[in-house]
Amino acid sequence: MTILVTGGSSGIGRAVAEHWGGRLGHDVVINYHANDSAAREAVESVEALGGRAHLVKADVGTQAGVDALVAAVRDATESLDLFVHCAGLAVTGSALDIDPARLAQAIAVNATSLVPLTQGLLPVLKPGSSLVYISSRGAKSYVPSYVALGPSKALGEALIRYLAVELAPHGVRANTVAAGALDTPAFRTMFGERAQDRLDAAAKANPSGRGLGMADVVAAVEMVSSPGAAMVQGQTLMVDGGISL
Repeated sequence: MTILVTGGSSGIGRAVAEHWGGRLGHDVVINYHANDSAAREAVESVEALGGRAHLVKADVGTQAGVDALVAAVRDATESLDLFVHCAGLAVTGSALDIDPARLAQAIAVNATSLVPLTQGLLPVLKPGSSLVYISSRGAKSYVPSYVALGPSKALGEALIRYLAVELAPHGVRANTVAAGALDTPAFRTMFGERAQDRLDAAAKANPSGRGLGMADVVAAVEMVSSPGAAMVQGQTLMVDGGISL
C-alpha cells in the first residue's frame, strides 16, 4: 500500500504519515515545501517506527511544484491507495488588511492545488483508492485572523464534492475530515501568543470533556478511507467532540 501526504512534515500530515508509514508499515510519500529539518525529522520518525518514507520537496501552490510531486509519486508506485491533502499555508490577517497576493497564494496551496494534483495522479488512483482533504471549523464560521485558511478550506471542501462525483465512476472516493482546535505548528503560527489560551478554552468548553488530539483526526481519516465506507462520497466529517454544535 502506498499513500501520499501533502504537508506531511508536521502537524496532522506528519501524524498521518507516522500512522500509515510507521504503525501500519506502508510506503508513504511525504511532500513538504520549506522546512528541511522538520521533513527529515518526519522521515526519521516514520523509519524509526519501521515504515518506508519517500521525501519530495515541492510547492503545490505552483504548477511546477504539482508537476514535480506527481512525477515523483508516479515513479514510486503504480497504485496510490490514499492521498491525504494536508498542505496548508498559514497567513495571519483579517479580510480588511491581509495582503491579497499572500491570500491568493494561500488559496492555491490550501485548495485549488487539489484539482491539478488529482488530475495528475488519476492514472495511479485505482478502484478502492481514497482522497481525503483536511479542513477545519473555520471553513464554516468566522475565526479571527483566519481569512487565509477558513475561506480557502471552504473552497477545498466544495472542490472535494465536485471531485467525488467525477472520481466515483473510477471507483475512487473523495471526502473531507475537518478538525477542531488542535495543537499544530499552523495553529500556533495563526494565533501566536494566544494559541495555548485558545486550546485550553476549547478543551474546557468541549462537551466531550477534553481537547482534540492527533489520534482523533487520524482515526477519522482511517474511517472515511476504509473499505467499509465505500459508499461515503463527498462528505465532510467534523472531528471536534461536538464543540461546534
